[in-house]
Amino acid sequence: MKINSTTTLDPDQVAFPSDSITFTGVTKSYVTEGEPFLAIDNIDLAIRQGEFLAIVGKSGSGKSTLMNLIAGIDRATSGSVHVGGQTLTPLSEDQMASWRGRNVGVVFQFHQLMPTLTVLENVMLPMDFCNVYRAKERSQKATALLESVGIADQAHKFPAALSGGQRARVAIARALANDPPLVIADEPTGNLDSRTTDAMIDLLRQLATDGKTIVMVTHERDIASRVDRVITLVDGRIAEHQETSDV
Repeated sequence: MKINSTTTLDPDQVAFPSDSITFTGVTKSYVTEGEPFLAIDNIDLAIRQGEFLAIVGKSGSGKSTLMNLIAGIDRATSGSVHVGGQTLTPLSEDQMASWRGRNVGVVFQFHQLMPTLTVLENVMLPMDFCNVYRAKERSQKATALLESVGIADQAHKFPAALSGGQRARVAIARALANDPPLVIADEPTGNLDSRTTDAMIDLLRQLATDGKTIVMVTHERDIASRVDRVITLVDGRIAEHQETSDV
């Protein structure tokens, strides 16, 4: 699939074209204590639509920065980032937030559920921000998502009453609230037991099978071997690509 690098879509549109994610010569640097720190160093990368990709590497290798660049949370210092045909560079902060809310779902490492909202209300929250669905539809949509991850019976409980595995399921349901074509998962299994980890990977695998693009940051190579492709970062550079058949 070919991306037209000059294309800039309406960031409010919900549809996500069937193009891959592409990085061309992307660098990201920060200034820390007055000194520049190169987090991502001249990366070229293409991610296919519907691919389940794992990003692995040691702490400080650039995994989180790369994830944030894909999600439009960070901006590249140089180079170009295209996600689903959308060129991210020219978007204003407001446009970026609108585009991200409708096109990217994020599963955070520690779930980051709102403790004063019920499970159902947590899943509805992104819908309220983005207005993708009419207000009267949101509860039904959120309930259906909770059913899809096997946790609808917990809808009216608060997050503190749930186990770690249940909270992880809620986090996935919330990430899917606006039916985004791209899901970013930041260490989604880092605090889960092996059985719950297997269930989470199966859920993410099914989303990729259904056509969503899944990008997962993880330290765990045994998990990474269950995805379509693994890229290994070392000091902000891609040191290795491995297809599943090679892992």
